[in-house]
Amino acid sequence: MKTSPPVIPRVLIVGAGPAGLALAIELGQRRIPCLLLERNDRVGYAPRAKTTNVRTREHLRRWGIAPQLRAASPLGVDYPSNVVFCTRLSGHELTRFENAFFCAPGRNPLYAEHAQWIPQYSLEEVLRAHAQTLPGVEIRFNSEVLAFEQDAQGVHVTVRDLQREDTYTVSADYLVGADGARSLVREGMGAKLEGQYGLSRNYNIVFHAPGLAQAHALGPAIMYWQINEDVPSLIGPMDRGDTWFFMPTGVPADFRLDAEGSAALIRRATGIDLPYRALSTDEWVASRFLGDNYRDRRVFLVGDACHLHPPFGGYGMNMGVADSVDLGWKLAAVLAGWGGEALLDSYMAERRPVHQMVLDEAVANHALLGNQLARAGLDADDPAGAALREDVGARIQAAKSREFTTLGVVLGYRYEDSPVIAHDGSRAPQMDYLNYVPSNRPGARAPHAWLHDGSSLYDHFGEGFTLLAHADVPETVVQAVRERLRAAGVPLTVLRPAWGAFAELYPTRLTLVRPDQHVAWRGDDWPDAPDALVARITGHTAVASPRQKAFA
Repeated sequence: MKTSPPVIPRVLIVGAGPAGLALAIELGQRRIPCLLLERNDRVGYAPRAKTTNVRTREHLRRWGIAPQLRAASPLGVDYPSNVVFCTRLSGHELTRFENAFFCAPGRNPLYAEHAQWIPQYSLEEVLRAHAQTLPGVEIRFNSEVLAFEQDAQGVHVTVRDLQREDTYTVSADYLVGADGARSLVREGMGAKLEGQYGLSRNYNIVFHAPGLAQAHALGPAIMYWQINEDVPSLIGPMDRGDTWFFMPTGVPADFRLDAEGSAALIRRATGIDLPYRALSTDEWVASRFLGDNYRDRRVFLVGDACHLHPPFGGYGMNMGVADSVDLGWKLAAVLAGWGGEALLDSYMAERRPVHQMVLDEAVANHALLGNQLARAGLDADDPAGAALREDVGARIQAAKSREFTTLGVVLGYRYEDSPVIAHDGSRAPQMDYLNYVPSNRPGARAPHAWLHDGSSLYDHFGEGFTLLAHADVPETVVQAVRERLRAAGVPLTVLRPAWGAFAELYPTRLTLVRPDQHVAWRGDDWPDAPDALVARITGHTAVASPRQKAFA
């Protein structure tokens, strides 16, 4: 074994999927040297997620690369993000959801960026290209992590270079496993995934289908749910060059599918005879798993390494990016010297309840697939068939809105039990999975607004904490906040918005927003003795019961 040339990463990241790349960007933009290790020779191998939701795109806006992702949209950013339920592509429409996932361009007061229907591999290319522009970020492909150990000085990782076929060691302050469902990092730190395997067996086929978009009368959509007893499935356009995806759901245990069989099954499912050519065929099993631990001293888990669920609702990849945002700014704060150990402890305390909520949502969505909705006679061209289609369409509308129009989940999750949030004792509103109601309550995402100059309020937030102060707050108070945070080494940006709706969105005279755009504290007056508050939000004080402790 030989030692690699001297490197000075502070954080080692294993896995160059969206979660790993997001963490590298979060650290790199804060000038924290990091090394990302990926066993493959490039990013973007698998055609997995296709929805980049509004919250993830807000992070891309903060990183300065939302326009790059918009430009990479293979179908065009204006392509209608409709979800159509039908008996089959050549059959009858049952119902539809327009602007599913809020992909339509345009300004919505609730968020800074619309969602986007784009293959995960295209997102990964945009993230990788940006990460590689950041000084201090290094990505090594063809690098397989074999083992690691940690001590008081850091984490020491054994890596195999798959091109040179040699092995070396590299060390850093922290190690983060973004290495997916079969995570070596999770195994090495002794954590386990707990839950249920095998909720359903399914296939994901990517195929070439010249003329398919013009061969049916259902209009453009990002996804067509084919509800029939023959081949219940999802199908939709995926990329340029007539590239589509096809997903038979709930297939039996003995079901097997190859390229030739895939083409025949697509013809049978759609009722449209075209020269289909399968590009890839992958079996996948829907499961519900949650990690029992996300941290072992200097080692952390993000993304699929600590949570897995059915991909219904478009949460999985986006949740991994949000994990890395939460962990990334906290690691950077600790390494920069102003963050305390409780910041790192708060990562699991904040993210795991969100994971539990989203897993429950995804499993609920998975419980009603085409397999459960199909009825005999649903495709019949007679009054009985029409009545049956109307009944099934109404059932779909009642049950599936929570899957395609869930801003309440995407934007409304809150860090209720965080030890680094200064909870004010106010009662938590009931969770609404559909409707998002902005609030500057501690733990919530800071309310968004468009300013009169055309910019987003978020565009003016700083890299560190941001203080939002009403116009009537004396400058002496604002200066007191500046001085106290400066003394703690905490970067602070001060904003005094003057537009009329600001007071309604931020009813308290002062709101302190974290680097991840979640509210850390709010109040009408800055405490006369703010040391306890500052120690808490910067992770220098551990709080056992955050809901029961509030700052005056």
